Amino acid sequence: RRYPTVELRAEAFNGSTRVPIPSDSAFLKALLLELRLVDEHLFVEQRDTCTRINHSCVHSVSTGAGELWPVLAFHKSGLIYACVPLVEGSLEPRPPLLTVRGLSQGLALLLGIMDYVSPSRKNEAELSAKVGQLRTLLVQACPLGTPLNTNIRSLNGSFEDIQEMPADKEQPAWRSSTYKGKPQVNVCITEKVKCMQYDQRDVVDTWQVYGAVNCKCDIEGSAPSVALSLTLPTNAPPLQDIVVHHCVTSVEPAMLLSTSAEPLHDSVYNGPYKFPFIPPSDSFDLCYYTSQVPVPPILGCYQLVEEGSQIKITVNLKLHESIKNSFEYCEARIPFFNRGPIAQLEYKVSYGQLDLFREKSLLVWVIGQKLPKSLEVSLTGTLSFGTAGKERPTDYVCTGNTAYVKLYFRIPDFTLTGCYVDQHSVQIFVPGKPKITASRELISSDYYIWNSKAPAPMVFKPL
Repeated sequence: RRYPTVELRAEAFNGSTRVPIPSDSAFLKALLLELRLVDEHLFVEQRDTCTRINHSCVHSVSTGAGELWPVLAFHKSGLIYACVPLVEGSLEPRPPLLTVRGLSQGLALLLGIMDYVSPSRKNEAELSAKVGQLRTLLVQACPLGTPLNTNIRSLNGSFEDIQEMPADKEQPAWRSSTYKGKPQVNVCITEKVKCMQYDQRDVVDTWQVYGAVNCKCDIEGSAPSVALSLTLPTNAPPLQDIVVHHCVTSVEPAMLLSTSAEPLHDSVYNGPYKFPFIPPSDSFDLCYYTSQVPVPPILGCYQLVEEGSQIKITVNLKLHESIKNSFEYCEARIPFFNRGPIAQLEYKVSYGQLDLFREKSLLVWVIGQKLPKSLEVSLTGTLSFGTAGKERPTDYVCTGNTAYVKLYFRIPDFTLTGCYVDQHSVQIFVPGKPKITASRELISSDYYIWNSKAPAPMVFKPL
């Protein structure tokens, strides 16, 4: 899709130095060349010279009129997702990527499209139908070239509910339709915890928490006003790096200035975190945040030692006492890279059950929905492997005894920060008594426990 409004703005910013976007066929040909999807075995100087080493998905595409930059493009599951963001300023010299606001907007839109399209890629008919609907959905998501809603999956697939002109002049552009019925608000706080544990004296374990507050507000009116507050327990670490949705009408400035790049001190803003907003018609993320929590939810130790032709493993896991001992699922996956299929296995688990996937060289320890009263579980085992074939799982990092255990878990009705939405704090300035539903969850994301008997990739190492 082309946006004349954006192209006119690009010309206003850059004048004669602007490189116009070529025709669709010419752009596609140049993009395929840049992404090495054609002529990949040939040396193309404009693409393969050492001065053009690219570490991101931001490309410079060579066209007949010159170098078109920036082009945001990536190749995923047989499909190419691409857009040309607007640079609101001079292109000479090229500005740093972090200063180009259109890049993050374009990436969010492309990821929303990928999330909408990719589940159907194995079904050609369904994929064609979804791609055919994209143009309609982009009218709602990005009407004039600026993304208003990047959650493409939540949008309507027809024009039935789209108003050509708002009946009420106060209706904001992001409310593409109006709701009729009983008012109700659904709020869900999802926190994801990343972790790297090494169990080594000279290496610091690291963990990070990322939160998102998703809302779905079914409320009558062209511009309904809603206020929502996030609450933290006493002495809980404050929320930081807060980013709010554009529908939020006002926030405390100190809330947005609290950053995890600086050490915590007494002057850090610790609430109340109040968000007044005019909600979009569909589901949206009201805000994102991080927090510096004092401990990871599960502490682990993994030891892998080779003894002749066998490997001995020991895994110990302990749930911190402050964490809710109630999981929807909890399992530890133990992969063995660059080896043959698992030929023999002897093991003992203190809790749960161990599943063996021989061909994948993978052990899956299903711990279950609750840990024992001691909050500790352990696994010991001895393995031997067959001859490695071409289709064995490989990894460039996990060579020798460098290996990891990866944890997967979800704890419903719990957040690591303690953050929650008090249903009584939700204010909706419309007639009638609204139904308010609030939920929260903690999910693992890239939760690694590295073999303490071998070197592992470090996030950082103290001097």
